[in-house]
Amino acid sequence: GVPLHPSAKDALGTAADDPTGPVVQAIRLLRSRFPQLYIVTDVCLCEYTSHGHCGILREDGTLDNAQSVDRISDVALAYAAAGAHCVAPSDMNDGRVRAIKLKLIEAGIAHRVLLMSYSAKFSGCLYGPFRDAAGSCPSFGDRRCYQLPPGGRGLARRAIQRDIGEGADIIMVKPASSYLDIIRDAKELAKDMPVAAYQVSGEYAMIHAGAKAGVFDLKSMAFESTEGILRAGAGIIVSYFVPDFLDWLS
Repeated sequence: GVPLHPSAKDALGTAADDPTGPVVQAIRLLRSRFPQLYIVTDVCLCEYTSHGHCGILREDGTLDNAQSVDRISDVALAYAAAGAHCVAPSDMNDGRVRAIKLKLIEAGIAHRVLLMSYSAKFSGCLYGPFRDAAGSCPSFGDRRCYQLPPGGRGLARRAIQRDIGEGADIIMVKPASSYLDIIRDAKELAKDMPVAAYQVSGEYAMIHAGAKAGVFDLKSMAFESTEGILRAGAGIIVSYFVPDFLDWLS
């Protein structure tokens, strides 16, 4: 997703899969200009809904899981049809992996689109910098009713097993550094599948803040934190340090 002017947002997040909107157009342009580039699209509604939540709400303000799953799967299908190689639902609504997989199969494109599920996505304090930049903070309440509590190891294991059964191709854990045990659990539960970890904006900001305060060297800490995530079992890392790593490793 990309930041949108508030006037472009509505209760259903219709701008998310607008064929003239920035995401669908960007996918098509990238496929055309950079045919060797692998395109992964985050799939959620929070940046497109007027209320900032990751789904469709009932009149009383609670999340309507069935409508949310139907809407999220439509958005995923639109991104896949536009040319995304991988769709990654990050909303945490129950059943969305199965719904997306079925729509991809029905459209005849499931064989060429990977489904990377944010299976173990925990609520907490580490998303602040991203939400501020993207303008996706909830206008009321929070996301604890559909994201995992920080202590919910058993819930995370159940969510991972659920998504494996529903057809996910890659399992993701988010955030990364505080949940290395969950990454290890994911690797054990999904033995024959890739496991991804998302080092989120708050983790990135903390490392930068520590380096700025003279606590440690930025480059050394960036590598150390990444090596810990890999050691826990992740084979894919989503990180804001990628531009730095490309410079440091060149």
